[in-house]
Amino acid sequence: MTDSGVMKAALVCGAGGFIGSHLVKYLKAKNYFVKGVDLKYPEFSESHADDFIIGDLRDPKLVDSLFDRGFDEVYQLAADMGGAGYLFTGDSDADIMHNSVLINLNVLKSCADRSIKKMFYSSSACVYPEYNQLDPGNPNCVEDTVYPAQPDSEYGWEKLFSERLYFSFMRNYGTDVKVARFHNIFGPEGTYDGGKEKVPAALARKVAQADEFGEIEIWGDGEQTRSFLYIDDCIEAVYRLMQSDFNGPVNIGSDQLISINNLAKQYLEISGKNLKVRHIEGPQGVRGRNSDNRLIFEKLNWKPKLSLRQGLEKTYCWISEQVLQSIPNT
Repeated sequence: MTDSGVMKAALVCGAGGFIGSHLVKYLKAKNYFVKGVDLKYPEFSESHADDFIIGDLRDPKLVDSLFDRGFDEVYQLAADMGGAGYLFTGDSDADIMHNSVLINLNVLKSCADRSIKKMFYSSSACVYPEYNQLDPGNPNCVEDTVYPAQPDSEYGWEKLFSERLYFSFMRNYGTDVKVARFHNIFGPEGTYDGGKEKVPAALARKVAQADEFGEIEIWGDGEQTRSFLYIDDCIEAVYRLMQSDFNGPVNIGSDQLISINNLAKQYLEISGKNLKVRHIEGPQGVRGRNSDNRLIFEKLNWKPKLSLRQGLEKTYCWISEQVLQSIPNT
């Protein structure tokens, strides 16, 4: 609600996706009117949006039609993306760049034409230069180290370009832009199979599907490192940023570094299964990546509430239930 008691209105682009659907639920709990738009409805639950439009944000006419009322806030999370198996093979680079850039161009232009003042853009930790992420034990992802630019994927280059696009609109049109770089957000109701899933969901699925004394596969040697942030903490950080006077870019992630091998061990402990791990060839991305949270703590006084282990337990519980439900009755 605004100070005058009037309900705030928000548009969430990408509302059918993992983060977007959780964001819609969060905003509704804060008494927003929420319009969501995506190519599809949320896969695992009903949307909480007051109005949900099935549409293609690559179409400028569709985007223009969304603004049939005033919006206090626009959250742009829609993108062509997925896990390492989708982003780092190179097979989908043209689609990734073309689709995501079109979405951002259309949404920004429509917002500028209607003088929308407050916008959030979800960038990615993939913008950081590869040369700062070669040591799995000591990656450097401080926000101001992004230049000289050398992302390890076209997905990262597109995100970096789009950051500049949003800040250009802020300078030229007066839009209050907020930009955050997400670091591996995970949790229940996220994609866990099909090729676009990220590593926390993929590993949880593999463990849940494995026989008691079977094995799971990990791409590479498993010593590559990442940090993983639970979805609820991500949404709170996004909202804090949107309500602040800080524009970013800022990391939204956990600063708890863990190797993929140790992530798998966590799931094995949670499941109680005694599984072997087999390392195979596959796309891996950079050797190390971790969220540097000094800036977000300084500006927003934010840090994750949930530990990695707690988040993994919640995620494994949900994914194992999905796996069990997918097994046909015999």
